Amino acid sequence: MSTTSTQQVTPQLRQWIVEQAQAGHSAEAVLKAMLDAGWQEDVAVEAMETTLRGHLEHQAVQQGLPPAVNVPEPELDESPLYLDAGDRRVYVVQTMASPRVVVFGSLLSDEECEALIALARPRLARSLTVQTQTGGEEVNQDRTSHGMFFQRGENELVRRIEARIARLVNWPVDHGEGLQVLHYEPGTEYKPHYDYFDPEQPGTPTILKRGGQRVGTLVIYLAEPEKGGGTVFPDVHLEVAPKRGNAVFFSYDRAHPSTKTLHGGAPVLAGDKWIATKWLRERPFV
Repeated sequence: MSTTSTQQVTPQLRQWIVEQAQAGHSAEAVLKAMLDAGWQEDVAVEAMETTLRGHLEHQAVQQGLPPAVNVPEPELDESPLYLDAGDRRVYVVQTMASPRVVVFGSLLSDEECEALIALARPRLARSLTVQTQTGGEEVNQDRTSHGMFFQRGENELVRRIEARIARLVNWPVDHGEGLQVLHYEPGTEYKPHYDYFDPEQPGTPTILKRGGQRVGTLVIYLAEPEKGGGTVFPDVHLEVAPKRGNAVFFSYDRAHPSTKTLHGGAPVLAGDKWIATKWLRERPFV
């Protein structure tokens, strides 16, 4: 293996990288071999990342999985403790790679949580879920909360929260659905489910016309129940506690269980749980 003065990443180099990975060599060993051969580190790292990502995607599609798409992603490359959300500093409580989960601390102030609840309370109705058979909505026994939707940008508070979320996860405001506020009383829950729309269901093409597939979810805790009510991810045995002002973000790059984003709202055992949910789409949501 040799380099040129312009450090061109050739098809032969990409094939060599794939062969090394298939032979079981670690990424560190492959990178060292490239550096020893004269490759610049930034070129070598980029070549490895893009080649292996493309190789894995090709294998996934060959196995019948839906193609992967771009997803929202916070700036976490340097493992920061705090993130700049524009008008507020948010701290990073926890991260997970698979599924892609990030828990944010202090995304909203106590005053913002209370204001959002006050605005939502008069408009609550039994929560609905998307009906993927038809593209409409329905009452679902798996979801026993009451809720409402704000239109995107409906008021100053909603606009401020939407701008904060967009900056935090690097995703345009217009790619988001309206902010939904949900109220769970003792005994209510949302059983484990996926937020993406099942490509196999007949109503999905109708749903996707409004902005493409869902690619990310943000659940913001507005009030803390005394017991229960956490956000659970059964596939990875993770539970996020519903602390007021905090939020759990997760993304899914393909509409498939391989993302491990099965999640649910555990039953509230005592007290009241209030959350705000923001779903993010591939394209502008209209």
